[in-house]
Amino acid sequence: MTPQDITKLIVRTSMKDRAAFDLLYRQTSSKLFGVCLRVLNDRGDTEEALQEVFVKIWTKADRFAVSDLSPISWLVAIARNHAIDRVRARRKPAVDIDAALDVADPAPGPEAMVVAGGESERIHHCLDELEKDRAAAVRGAYLKGESYAELAERHGVPLNTMRTWLRRSLLKLRECLER
Repeated sequence: MTPQDITKLIVRTSMKDRAAFDLLYRQTSSKLFGVCLRVLNDRGDTEEALQEVFVKIWTKADRFAVSDLSPISWLVAIARNHAIDRVRARRKPAVDIDAALDVADPAPGPEAMVVAGGESERIHHCLDELEKDRAAAVRGAYLKGESYAELAERHGVPLNTMRTWLRRSLLKLRECLER
């Protein structure tokens, strides 16, 4: 089929001539299938894309008449661009760089670190005011994550006594920190 024949089919298709469109499909579908397949690399996806390409050709055939392209180049451009659009649609969207501004840094800032450093010194000073075994129990429970049972066993006291030590020690720490 010559380029003039394909041009005539496209022009007739623009006038919604179904017979011309059918012949255009039979004459060009294998070439356009190959174009889509090279871009998409998936036969099933290519078949869907080719269907959509011919829908575009049916609806946009009237735009060919104003084009200086050869008819097959125009058809190939439609197929190639549609296949590329499908590849782009599959990709995950890139996150806008401005979204990074909304991501909070979980680490404390410089000011918070200075305040925490001062608080840490105050807490250690207040811990030093407690009796040695009570201070060791508080450090074990709240800094090392030891259980009440482990602390009670290590200090050789009943479990309820350990709970009382810790509760009273925390009350003394609060009084010390409020001064």
